[in-house]
Amino acid sequence: MLVIEKNALSEEIESYVEKYGNDRSALLMILHEIQKKHRHISEFAQQEVARLLNIHPVEVYSVISFFAFLNTNPKGRNLVRICQTISCDMKGKKQVVQAIERELGTKIGETTKDNKFTVEYANCLGLCDMGPAMAINDQVFVNLTPEKAVELLSKVK
Repeated sequence: MLVIEKNALSEEIESYVEKYGNDRSALLMILHEIQKKHRHISEFAQQEVARLLNIHPVEVYSVISFFAFLNTNPKGRNLVRICQTISCDMKGKKQVVQAIERELGTKIGETTKDNKFTVEYANCLGLCDMGPAMAINDQVFVNLTPEKAVELLSKVK
């Protein structure tokens, strides 16, 4: 990371600290802001957040590793999360996943070569009665079929 990029990121994180405060209770909101803009939270960003909140970097990392929506590695521009609960399994999730992998040319847990999509499992989207379910970025889709999933992806492409 270049010095200019580090300085810009430091200033950005400082603005989040000004917005949310400099105590431990602001940590999750600050991390969410960084994630939203950069699609991941770099090691440098973690160090800066820890420094500005006066907490240990391990505390920052432990929060990132606990929440599935926070990442330390870059993700694609569009994040596709597929519910992996047993109820979605029983309603045909396997066929939906196969169709998504075929359409994007990637496997679960990977990012497409063009960096447009990252596909991963989510522990639960909370829509068990309407499964299979998936989220594309912040929008949730339910009662999926393989055809419907591919159609939704093509709208994002």
